[in-house]
Amino acid sequence: MFLYRTILICTLLLVTFFGAHHLSKFKKTKPLKPLSTFPTKIGEWSGEVQRFDQRIYDVLGVDDFFLCDYHSSEGRIINLYIGYYESQREGELIHSPKNCMPGAGWNITRTSVTTIKIPNGNPGKIHVIKLILQRGKDRQVVLYWFQSRGRIISSEYWQKIYLVIDSILKRRTDGSFVRVIAPISDSEKETETYVKSFIQRIFPILEQYLPGP
Repeated sequence: MFLYRTILICTLLLVTFFGAHHLSKFKKTKPLKPLSTFPTKIGEWSGEVQRFDQRIYDVLGVDDFFLCDYHSSEGRIINLYIGYYESQREGELIHSPKNCMPGAGWNITRTSVTTIKIPNGNPGKIHVIKLILQRGKDRQVVLYWFQSRGRIISSEYWQKIYLVIDSILKRRTDGSFVRVIAPISDSEKETETYVKSFIQRIFPILEQYLPGP
């Protein structure tokens, strides 16, 4: 494991070194549809569009975004955030929750990668990053991934590597970040189950908004 991580980090540094100067030379790729039109009614979930403070968007550097609190008839709550970048360059790269959440007072108590089946989808399953957050007595399940240029990426390392590779081979640096959060009210397992069910519903919709390969 140590050798694998060492090789991965070295590869990332080398690729970044040789490809960094490419990141400012590419045309912008717009989303297929404006994220403001993302549906607020998804199955039994009804959403209310939200917005971060403008200074947060300034720091994130996103070109388009969608933030919404969805409520189910059973009283469950899910927060969905989609951030889209038409072109990534130094200072305007996708931010990881692993850096942002601690700054908001949340402690990351556990991180892992989990699998979600996508019925009738291509691919038939996706791998996403799972975080368990805690602040005082409050706990949250966070599932997120990077959806960039046709790839579903569940690694911050590989997100950066693919960014440089695609900037050279595809001359594209567009990308998006999708994050789903739900408070843990009963059990972690139950919360994760309905969050995954929600993601199964939105994944085909995301493909109508986020550019493919």
